[in-house]
Amino acid sequence: MFDMRQLAALAAVVEEQSFERAAQRLFVTQSAVSQRIKQLEQRLGQVLVKRRVPVQATETGQKILRYYRQLSLLEDELLQDLSQQDAQGFTTLSIGLNADSLETWFPDAVAQLVHEQRLLLDLKVDDQDVTQQLLKDGEVVGCITASGKAIPGCQCVPLGVVPYRSLASPEYLQRYFPDGVVAEGFRRAPVAEFSHKDQLQNRYLQQYFGLGPHEYPRHRIPSSQMFCGIIERGLACGMLPDQQGQPLIEQGLAVDMTPGRYLAVPLYWHVWNLGSRLIRALTDAVVLEAEKQLDSFDQHTQLTHPD
Repeated sequence: MFDMRQLAALAAVVEEQSFERAAQRLFVTQSAVSQRIKQLEQRLGQVLVKRRVPVQATETGQKILRYYRQLSLLEDELLQDLSQQDAQGFTTLSIGLNADSLETWFPDAVAQLVHEQRLLLDLKVDDQDVTQQLLKDGEVVGCITASGKAIPGCQCVPLGVVPYRSLASPEYLQRYFPDGVVAEGFRRAPVAEFSHKDQLQNRYLQQYFGLGPHEYPRHRIPSSQMFCGIIERGLACGMLPDQQGQPLIEQGLAVDMTPGRYLAVPLYWHVWNLGSRLIRALTDAVVLEAEKQLDSFDQHTQLTHPD
């Protein structure tokens, strides 16, 4: 059996990315935190954290953290079943998802469950192509991703499809594409991407215009709200999901640059395959809301999966 104090120290150091902040969180000395992790490493015969700034878990450390978080979740449920004071406590759930889901449909999916189960959400936002790595590393109990490839020990549930279209303001089109939207215009027309991991614009321009990823200027805007703002202001064009893009089109703030040409991004829910009532309830809530707000898979013949 593992020493839970040692596991808690490891989790605190990795999550706080600092031995000092981990000690403050656990109400012990920094030396005690360091000693607990050292004892755990000696028992396993492997290094669990990279002692740098910020502190990071090694591959073995990530596996131990995944075990600890799974065990903690099951323990929380057991304590709630046994305790007379369960209504006074909270359960923290770490979930990985993309910014567009967070900005649109996901809050509706979990709102009721958060109230009923007294949950605290620890949301880790990344591109939909890479959120699955958060689950592999044990940082989250579930994630929303564009990959339908199941992870060992986890279940994969198809959620639906989100169409992404390239939108621009009327002023932007007049400035950069006065004679129509053609490949040559993109060589001087700025586009917006969410981060260096965001491949949607690259895929769109490659698929429909034969352009490579370094053949056009770009803004990098790591904010879903500001991403829309950049497009509205005519500073760039960009790929927006229909849930965000359609209101802009209806208000005359943006237009679809190439009607009929879009990328259909599938979304899947990956979650630990544990006998947990809370995880089942979370999965049911996510799937139910996705059915309401996302397109069904049979509405799109060509899907855009991660490379």
